[in-house]
Amino acid sequence: MFSKSKINDPAPGGDANKSAVPSSAPPSSAAPASKPSEFKASAPKAKPPASVLSADLHVTGNMKTTGDIQVEGTVEGDIRAHLLTIGETATIKGEVIADDVVINGRIVGRVRGLKVRLTSTARVEGDIIHKTIAIESGAHFEGSVQRQDDPLNPGAKSAPAAKANPAS
Repeated sequence: MFSKSKINDPAPGGDANKSAVPSSAPPSSAAPASKPSEFKASAPKAKPPASVLSADLHVTGNMKTTGDIQVEGTVEGDIRAHLLTIGETATIKGEVIADDVVINGRIVGRVRGLKVRLTSTARVEGDIIHKTIAIESGAHFEGSVQRQDDPLNPGAKSAPAAKANPAS
């Protein structure tokens, strides 16, 4: 009645699906059940939501992810992420490195980011190394600001284009 070859071999007419479905289930329910799994495999994966560190959380140690982090609590250590959002109640003591950094809270340490944004509630004590920066009115900042083409690379120096591309 059922054979392994019919179940594993996709049939263009859908005969394999009909033979694998119990007689009590309508034949139309078998096709949609297999279609979404095939579609999901070819579709790009949805981006997961940001990891949130709540206001009552105190972390001691370094964190590293390729995803997004939203910090509302206290972190004593370095953080590396794709998008890093520092909430108004957050305090970071360490270096932060991210493609995008949005600072609403307090950072004591170096900030490295392709895009760095200090909102009006930001408090930063340390150097900012960036490709682009935005500082809103009311933000508090003590330190130096340095623009680099590759701020995520700690060894990168801001050098003129002539030095970056040596002549042959």
